[in-house]
Amino acid sequence: MQTLIIGCGDTGVRVAARAVAAGDTVTGVVRSDASAARVRAVGAHARVLDLDNDPLDDLPQVDRLFYFAPPPREGTVDTRMARVLDALAGSMPQRAVYISTSGVYGDCGGAWVDENRPVNAESERAKRRVDAETRMLAYCGHACILRAPGIYGPNRLPIQRVLDGTPILDDADGGWSNRIHIDDLAGIAWLAGTRAMPHSVYNACDGNPTGLGVYYDTLAHMLDVAPPPRISWAQAQARFSAMRLSFLRESRRLTNQRLLADTDYVFSFADFRDGLAASLRAEPPRD
Repeated sequence: MQTLIIGCGDTGVRVAARAVAAGDTVTGVVRSDASAARVRAVGAHARVLDLDNDPLDDLPQVDRLFYFAPPPREGTVDTRMARVLDALAGSMPQRAVYISTSGVYGDCGGAWVDENRPVNAESERAKRRVDAETRMLAYCGHACILRAPGIYGPNRLPIQRVLDGTPILDDADGGWSNRIHIDDLAGIAWLAGTRAMPHSVYNACDGNPTGLGVYYDTLAHMLDVAPPPRISWAQAQARFSAMRLSFLRESRRLTNQRLLADTDYVFSFADFRDGLAASLRAEPPRD
């Protein structure tokens, strides 16, 4: 099998390692030489490409396509994906997987959200993701879309914020926090890339939402420091960036029941507390 991973970063390298172990010939497309070295370290081939500007007409023919690259930072169209899929137009993969975001649902007022809920993207970044989902399914009708919430894992924790005592929004003013450990996201993506999935869209989450404060307090306890101080929404508007506020405005509780019903996937970290502990053990020591 020829496997192509567009955007072979932290999640992609984990998928690449699984594909190499399965005997696939794997190519990971990355943006830097440092990322290319990580791809080669797991036994895959690496291509350093600028998806916005470099010619893409020599991308390899593909049996499995994993698309993990983010959209551009502006606009409502994922022009990067458009260029990649144009270049792959003569190659129809047996399996295609795209990691999208749960942000396509927009603000759901704290309601439980399954995959039958219509998309309601409110920010431009979420609209770019809706565009990408549409493009991927138009290119490959049997593609699998994984809508992921906040991804955490080694080197993906707000450790410095907690150590610095940076305030967080009080849960009374904020919404629900949904998560997926990066190892589980890679595992789900690989599963979707190796079998026919009954549905085209899945919430790729651990299925156990909490208030954001619970997550930060748990991390603070594990770091043996005081919990972060809380601030109100009015105070947050004065302190936080527009980007961060846009995330905090949206509240939803993601269910992963479709994924559990359709597959035999067993989560490594269904409880974020276990995921945090494992991530901290994998972090490099701090001075």
